[in-house]
Amino acid sequence: MNVEKYLDNFFKGTKNPTLKAMEYLMEEFNHPENNLKIIHIAGTNGKGSCTEMMSNILIKAGYKVGKFISPHLIKYNERISIGNKNITDEEMEQLISKLEPKISQYNNLYNTKVTLFELITTMAILYFSQNNCDFVVLETGLGGLYDCTNIVKPIVSIITSIGYDHIQILGDTLEKIAKQKAGIIKENSNTVFVKQAEEEVNGVIEKECINKHNTLHLIENENILNYSYNQAFQKFDYKNYKQIAINLKGKKQIYNAAMCIECAEILKSKSYNIKDEALREGLKTVIHKARFETISTNPTIIYDGAHNKPAIENLINNINMYYKNDKKVYIISILKTKDYNSMLKQILKDEEAVFIFTTGNSSERYVAKEDLIETAKKYTNNVNLYAKDLNSAIDFAKQNYKNSIIFIIGSFYIYGTVINHLAL
Repeated sequence: MNVEKYLDNFFKGTKNPTLKAMEYLMEEFNHPENNLKIIHIAGTNGKGSCTEMMSNILIKAGYKVGKFISPHLIKYNERISIGNKNITDEEMEQLISKLEPKISQYNNLYNTKVTLFELITTMAILYFSQNNCDFVVLETGLGGLYDCTNIVKPIVSIITSIGYDHIQILGDTLEKIAKQKAGIIKENSNTVFVKQAEEEVNGVIEKECINKHNTLHLIENENILNYSYNQAFQKFDYKNYKQIAINLKGKKQIYNAAMCIECAEILKSKSYNIKDEALREGLKTVIHKARFETISTNPTIIYDGAHNKPAIENLINNINMYYKNDKKVYIISILKTKDYNSMLKQILKDEEAVFIFTTGNSSERYVAKEDLIETAKKYTNNVNLYAKDLNSAIDFAKQNYKNSIIFIIGSFYIYGTVINHLAL
């Protein structure tokens, strides 16, 4: 079996939000999710960083750690790993062969199709259970309440920053979106959350924790002190932890790290052994691809998958921290499902930069480069606007702007295409 091809062709459609298929599949396999100690992570932005940080801390502490992420950047295997080692094609094929009869049975019984994300989530849970993982760090795909991963009962739920994204599915107000994210808060458990400026968001999280008899661990600005940064590390104090160093870029990562420290403290209170050295090393050595990642040094090319307004705002803050005085080129590809108007309005405030718009690696999925450049003209008088194919855009930027910092932004799904082209 060609696993990649099989998964590419699997049903990717949407249906009414429900956990019915997941409940059915878990029942068929005697509820493997109940054998796992799970840290469940949701949020609009930052959940991927938290997943990587928390996994790395637990690995450094000596535990066998399953990790589930989405989306993948190059291969589906990246979504499921143990100890940062990805599941193999052979292991995926074995799981698919076990699942196929159950999926067919469900599809016939309920006249609906199991989706790709339901399949991969089930594969992950089975894989982690079969391999007797000590912990599983589970990142939601979309939302929380009806997300496939919400079949689990976590030890700790982490909810990262909440902002506008997927509003057609999650709701058109922050309060509605927060209610979806708060769906991962479970009875008699623990939740970690950073207090936001929007009180309606804080209120939703606090109320849900009360309703579920769930202990809320709220991180506030005053908990984080003595912040500093350079090109290599950011450092800060959090409560009793002094001068924690993290290698991920951007001040938002400080709050993500604080959530992971708080989660580690909860686990320690439950008698799990997480030494300070493991926590520090976990945060200092974490790798998170496609998030302000330097993928080339001659010229400097930085990839960031920022794909919604809050992520673009965070990207701009990071650029101002590390590259404020440099000349900049932006290569931009945006999925049709995203609010590209608000994204462009934000990034085009840099009137000294060069902007190259592309149709990503799929005319079906990405906003046409011609539409992006026409929209851009509404928000800027900048004459340095170009529309090119993705690979041509990269070559054009490398040849003509060798002394600039080149940023490739707007989507995670072109990462593989970009990396492959740079390798030529």
